[in-house]
Amino acid sequence: MGNILAFRRKVCVRVKSLRCLLLMVGLVALQGGPGLAVESSGLPLPRFVSLRSDEVNLRSGPGVRYPVDWIYARRDLPVEVIAEFEAWRKIRDWQGAEGWVHQSMLSARRMVVVIGQQHRLRAEPDEKAPSLALLDANVVGRLQTCPRDKGYCRIEIDNITGWLKRDEFWGVYPGEYIE
Repeated sequence: MGNILAFRRKVCVRVKSLRCLLLMVGLVALQGGPGLAVESSGLPLPRFVSLRSDEVNLRSGPGVRYPVDWIYARRDLPVEVIAEFEAWRKIRDWQGAEGWVHQSMLSARRMVVVIGQQHRLRAEPDEKAPSLALLDANVVGRLQTCPRDKGYCRIEIDNITGWLKRDEFWGVYPGEYIE
């Protein structure tokens, strides 16, 4: 913050105009300083959430005046919130696509999406445990728990609860534990 304030002082001493005032307001907005009109949820960034509806518009900017770049047609799809502006959330999906959605289109429910190839949902968090189901890529399930010191997380897919390796799905951070 000190560097931004020093930069503002240098610029304003030299420019003394309305542009200087606008520059100062812009820099305060970027650093999240006092007088900021931008609302924030107060929740940590980044964080995982999921889509609340079967139809969610992904926009190029935070507002309805921005064009729709993509329409998600899959309720419960996990996404990562990477930025916030008022009631808008910038999200990223498991394929790396980014854009803005209205907060009302997001749910705090933790979901996951199977990545890569086909994987086995296991009865226990062990490679030798019996297989409960074969999961194809892009299958979505509900995250239940990711215990400490385990390379597996417990998930539910179509009323089947089992264990999947952390590197076989997207929707949890490395080292994140959910108990």
